[in-house]
Amino acid sequence: MSDTTNFYLEEKFLSADRMISEGRLSEAAHLLEEILAEAPDFGKAHNHLGWLYETKFKNYAQAEEHYRLAIKFSPEYPAAYYNYCYCLSTLRKYDDLERVLELAIKVSGISYATIYNEYGLLREAQGKLDDAIHYFRLHIQNSFDAKSIETAADSIKRCERKKQLIG
Repeated sequence: MSDTTNFYLEEKFLSADRMISEGRLSEAAHLLEEILAEAPDFGKAHNHLGWLYETKFKNYAQAEEHYRLAIKFSPEYPAAYYNYCYCLSTLRKYDDLERVLELAIKVSGISYATIYNEYGLLREAQGKLDDAIHYFRLHIQNSFDAKSIETAADSIKRCERKKQLIG
């Protein structure tokens, strides 16, 4: 792809991103589809379409497919990993989630705190509460946001309470 074409597609992508922010979801989806018609390997467009399908249109099969393609074509784009993880967690596809988390933790620029939180939630959902607590502690260790740290501390308390109640 030439630099001119790449710049043109990036401009279209930024327009679609703005449309999403403005709540013009249908227009954004159409523009993202146009981008993918021109460049099927434009990973960021796949990510945004995945997000629209998941959060706004509730079409999880399409969301998963677009997130998978986003990671395939833009493996360095952290947002695709975060979004795909949230989607897989919602769908309780824990084996797939584990695989995506294993990939995500190796991505340059990824938030370790976010990934460790997702690991913690995964382990909690699986009933592996000691492992969950371990990951929530790693989240705290890697976080620089007071609210995020408090949320992780609350998650640890929740897991400790579950351990008491379950036995």
